[in-house]
Amino acid sequence: MTGLDGTHAAGSVVALHCSLGSGRQWTKLAAALGGDRFMAPDISGYGVAACGRDWPRTLDGEIARLEPWLAKADGPIHLIGHSYGGAIAFRLATASPYAPYVRSLTLIEPVLPTLLRDTPADARLYDRFARIAQVVSKDIVDGAVLEAVEAFTAFWAGSGPREQFSPSGRLRMIEQADKLPCDFSAALDLDGVAEAARALKVPTLLISGGLSPYVTQRIVAKLAALIDDAELRHLPAAGHMLPVTHADRVNPEILRHIWRAEGMAKLELTADARPADAAQPAGSARRHLVFRRSLG
Repeated sequence: MTGLDGTHAAGSVVALHCSLGSGRQWTKLAAALGGDRFMAPDISGYGVAACGRDWPRTLDGEIARLEPWLAKADGPIHLIGHSYGGAIAFRLATASPYAPYVRSLTLIEPVLPTLLRDTPADARLYDRFARIAQVVSKDIVDGAVLEAVEAFTAFWAGSGPREQFSPSGRLRMIEQADKLPCDFSAALDLDGVAEAARALKVPTLLISGGLSPYVTQRIVAKLAALIDDAELRHLPAAGHMLPVTHADRVNPEILRHIWRAEGMAKLELTADARPADAAQPAGSARRHLVFRRSLG
């Protein structure tokens, strides 16, 4: 992994893709990072991990399937997740054996719908998400896979234009749509999201798009209020697939976040190395502001 100044940087980067996607989603980010410490594994049910039907129905089960990849991580982990991959990344950073090794966390519209059950207004968003999960899952069980994919992609289009997929891309989604009920089940199964977010002490970057479904925009906003020192970036003209459609805007933010976390870690190591009676500067090396900046 190469730093912004062209020098070698410590740590591995692990990027997790969205449902119906694959690790190829992160090709441009991999090129921007350089080096051999970037990993973009295919989540179970997708890409090269599409074989079989014994798929996990919990986020912990997804993490267990990623174990062979995570075990390859060299040093601390800079964790990135988009959509369903963002939900897995959140769980990995808050309640897994790998949590102590996570040095930075980037969540791009993570699918954490249970965070929306605490107020009547947000509960309506949760109910809408649960309804689309039921519709898609029922269509797949009934063998109406094409209808399931149409409903799924229409929901995630939000208020933006419908994405035009190539024939091969649509065929791939139809072939892998059987995994969707498991993804919905895992996302809807996770409790204690707010408590986990409050306890998270890892430098966290949150990214959302203004044309995305309001469900995920609201999840990102709530996480920004809960996670200590979280940084929030919002692209008003982007939709839910912003790490692909707006990679030129998103990837520099991810890189800056990673190198900022590396710099903070070096400051903390330097401070820890000082004699106990050495004079300490006022304040802390950690950030104390929540940065909320629109990238539009």
